[in-house]
Amino acid sequence: MVHHNQINVLFTSAGRRVELLRAFRKAYQQLDLEGNIVAVDIDPLAPALQVADCPYLVPCLTDAAYISTLEEICRREKVDLVFPLIDPDIPVLAQHRAVLEATGARLAVVSSAAAALANDKWQTTHFFRQLGLPTAHAWLPHELEATQIQYPLFIKPRGGSAARHTYTIHNADELAFFSRYVPDPVIEEFLPGPEITSDVVTWLDGRVLGVVSRQRIEVRWGEVAKGKTIYDAQIISACVKIAEALPAAGPFTVQCIFKEGIPHFTEINARFGGGAPLGIWAGVDSPRWLLALAAGIPVEIPPLGEYRTSLYLTRFDDSFVLSEKNIETIRGSHL
Repeated sequence: MVHHNQINVLFTSAGRRVELLRAFRKAYQQLDLEGNIVAVDIDPLAPALQVADCPYLVPCLTDAAYISTLEEICRREKVDLVFPLIDPDIPVLAQHRAVLEATGARLAVVSSAAAALANDKWQTTHFFRQLGLPTAHAWLPHELEATQIQYPLFIKPRGGSAARHTYTIHNADELAFFSRYVPDPVIEEFLPGPEITSDVVTWLDGRVLGVVSRQRIEVRWGEVAKGKTIYDAQIISACVKIAEALPAAGPFTVQCIFKEGIPHFTEINARFGGGAPLGIWAGVDSPRWLLALAAGIPVEIPPLGEYRTSLYLTRFDDSFVLSEKNIETIRGSHL
């Protein structure tokens, strides 16, 4: 195994993911590994840019110049690993994998087919069924007949993320309204919970390194604000099955909601989850494992399912106070 002395990591759409970048910083120190954290965003006030070694402003991911800008950043900063941090980035990066990997970077990004599956909640439901995993009964609006309706129901966009446009429906009037209001909706049976998100850590070859499950106690802006780690053998087994079937490439999350004591699988996000820091603190140390594998450094990875349970996360707001000079420095970092 070749040992690299320096590994540079790029995070796209870094946004508010300060805790995750700090976890990578700690992992560099633990491994005694050199390297830069490169973070990009469209907003100079994105908090994560303030903790990156190399922050960059980039065009919107729908802009034709987005990929060429990332390509130039990868070359300039000698990027080794690329991690997307929002769902819309994933199909774009997957589509342009060859261009970006020609710079020498490796993408922790699933294939275009897997990205399309994960980003389409309707396809995801059918994927779970094909794997023999319990999932919510789901319908498109034109498939829902009055005889099938048992309120409450749950509605969400097929291509949604960050819990936008998700609503619980209690009666026919709400169903009629939200079916028009929610873009391209999927309607599901309501699952009472609790809701569990599992962080699944895989290497770029799809090898599963770890799984950690956490119960979502409180959610804000689609991201966990309070949670605790739990262990469920059924969930871990299902996550391994999902990783192999996708196939996975890098970190991803699996969401499930309990009904009558059985986890029903609902969504896949092919990226680091917003609550990943809790799993890292619990012992599924994805930054350290991923950096070590990228650098060719031997690293001990505990058996699957071995992590601290009943570890609680409670988040609070923190702030960076920036001068005009700070902002201009970040604005000047675009290519």
